[in-house]
Amino acid sequence: MEQLTVDTLPGLVPAVAEVCLASDAAGLIDQLRSLEQLKAACAAAQARVTVAFKRRQLAEHEAQGVPANRRGKDVAAQVALARRESPRNGSRLVGLADALVREMPHTMAALATGELNEWRATLMVKETACLSREHRRQVDAELAGRLGELSDRAVSAEARKVAYRLDPYSFVERARKAEADRCVSLRPAPDCMTRLSALLPVAQGVAAFAALTRAADSARAAGDERGRGQLMADTLVERVTGQAAADEVEVEIQLVMSGETLFGHPGDRADDGESADRGDDAADEPAVVAGHGPIPAPVARRMVADLPDEARTWIRRLYTDPDTGRLVAMESAARLFPAGLRRFLIARDQYCRTPWCGAPIRHADHVVPHQVGGETSVANGQGLCEACNQIKAMPGWGATPDTEGAGSTVTTTTPTGHSYLSRPPDPPGARTGRKHPRVDFFPPPPVGSPLETRLRLILAA
Repeated sequence: MEQLTVDTLPGLVPAVAEVCLASDAAGLIDQLRSLEQLKAACAAAQARVTVAFKRRQLAEHEAQGVPANRRGKDVAAQVALARRESPRNGSRLVGLADALVREMPHTMAALATGELNEWRATLMVKETACLSREHRRQVDAELAGRLGELSDRAVSAEARKVAYRLDPYSFVERARKAEADRCVSLRPAPDCMTRLSALLPVAQGVAAFAALTRAADSARAAGDERGRGQLMADTLVERVTGQAAADEVEVEIQLVMSGETLFGHPGDRADDGESADRGDDAADEPAVVAGHGPIPAPVARRMVADLPDEARTWIRRLYTDPDTGRLVAMESAARLFPAGLRRFLIARDQYCRTPWCGAPIRHADHVVPHQVGGETSVANGQGLCEACNQIKAMPGWGATPDTEGAGSTVTTTTPTGHSYLSRPPDPPGARTGRKHPRVDFFPPPPVGSPLETRLRLILAA
C-alpha cells in the first residue's frame, strides 16, 4: 500500500466525503464500521504527528535561544488552530498525544486499529494522569486486549481500579490538589438563561445544596407558590448578591441593540420595495448581551422595562455605522486602551478573537504591537483571552489588521507560516449586502408603556 504523505493526504478528504453508498443495509453498516475505524486510525496518526511537531518546535526554540521555561509554550496553540479547536482543547490534545505515543503503546495500538475510539483513549489517559510513567505502562498492559469490549464508563472504572491498586497515595494526593482548582463559571444556556456553576470540594458542595434545599422547603411550607427549583435559584441569587429579592439586583445592561429593537420600531424596507432579506421587521432583530450572546428582541426590551423601580439600572449605548452596520471606531493616543475603548472592544468581539477559542476576553490587545508603531485604536485592537495574548508574544507569531480601518478582520500568522482569519460577530442590525439607511432618531415608545416609563426614570436619574 502506498504510504500517505503531506501531498497525498488532502486528496483523501473529498474521496471519503463522497464515498459510494452500499446498496443494502448490511453493506451500509459495514461502511459505518469501516469509517469509524478510519476515524480512530486518523486520531492515532494525529497523535504521532503532534508528538513529532512538538519535538521539532522544542529543537527550534532551543536553537533560537528561547528560555527553557518558555520553549514549546505555543505548541498547543498551533495544534489547536490546525485542528480548529480552542487553545484549551489544544493543550488536552497535546497531552493525549504525548501519553499515547510515549507511555501507552497498547492503547495507541488499539486506537490505530480502530478497536478503541479517541474518546475512550482519552479516558485511559485521564484516569492514569496522576501515575508515574512506569505505573501508567502497567495499567496500559493490564487492560490490553479488553479495551474494545468496554463502554466509556467501564474504561474509566477499570483504569481507575488498576491505577488505585498500583499507587493509592497518588489518588489521595490528587484529591487534595483538586481543591485548589475550585472555581465558579458562567456559561450561556438555551432560552435566554445562563448556567452558573461552582466546582467545590464535595463537603462544601453538599452543604451548599442542602442549605438551598432547606430554604426552598421552608418557603413552600409557608405558602410560596414557586417550585422548589425556582426557590433554590432565587435563594442562591439573593444570598450571593445580598439583595432582598432575586429580581432586585443592581444591573448594568450592556446591550448591543439597534434603535428599532429597543423601541419596537418597524424595520425599513429594501430600496426596491421588496422586504428585507430577513423577511421580518427590524424591531425583531436580536440584541446581544456581553458575555452571553444573542437574545430575542422582546426579551431585551423586557430587561429594560420590567426591572423594579428599586433596582439601579445602567444602559450603555453603542452605535453602528449606518452604511455597514458595524460598530463605529474610536481612537486614542494612549499606550493602554482606555476603559471606554476596552469596553467597546469587548462588546464588539464578545469572545477571544483567536479562531475557535471562544474564551472570555481578558486583555485588550494591540494587533500590531505598540512598540513597533501599532496604534491604540479600534482598527488595531482586538479582545483576547490571557493565554492567547501570551502565545501571541512567542517567536514567529504575527498578526495583521484589515486595511479598511474598521477592525473587522485580523489575520494571525503562526511560526510555520500558516495564516488564520478571524472576524468579530455581526452586531444586531447588520445586514449583509444591504446598505443601512441613515436614521437620525427613532420614535419614542408609547407614552405610559413599561419601556417608556423605565427609560424616563433612567434618564431622569
